[in-house]
Amino acid sequence: MAGLGPFAAEARVRPLARLGHDRGVFDTDALALLERLADTLAAGTHDTDEPPARLHGDLWSGNVVWTREGAVLIDPAAHGGHREADLAMLDLFGAPELDRVLAAYDEAAPLADGWRDRVLLHQVHPLLVHAVLFGGSYVRQALDAAARFA
Repeated sequence: MAGLGPFAAEARVRPLARLGHDRGVFDTDALALLERLADTLAAGTHDTDEPPARLHGDLWSGNVVWTREGAVLIDPAAHGGHREADLAMLDLFGAPELDRVLAAYDEAAPLADGWRDRVLLHQVHPLLVHAVLFGGSYVRQALDAAARFA
């Protein structure tokens, strides 16, 4: 996560874990799992050597408008982060033509080795957001993803 592990731990995972626990979305075992994930992230276990990049920040298929000339990105929530995060969001919600998008991205700015293994890691935060806001199947998805990297 490009040295972003401590940020991901303290500004993303821990607050959502505690909020979800306070709201009854995450039980005590789930909270403990998410705290272990935060500890792992804070230790830099999953960091890469890439510097932070400017992200769209909400790059799901609904924010990609296809025109005759190509794709147009709308409704950004721009911030700094790991560039793999936007690609993971496209994958999370099933972007059309995702294989073409990934191939073009990789051609223009080659992705670091092991990036496919980190897709789920970058999906943890949006899954936690959706779990806290909407519950349902997002809770299990978020916890399964967290368990893989905790």
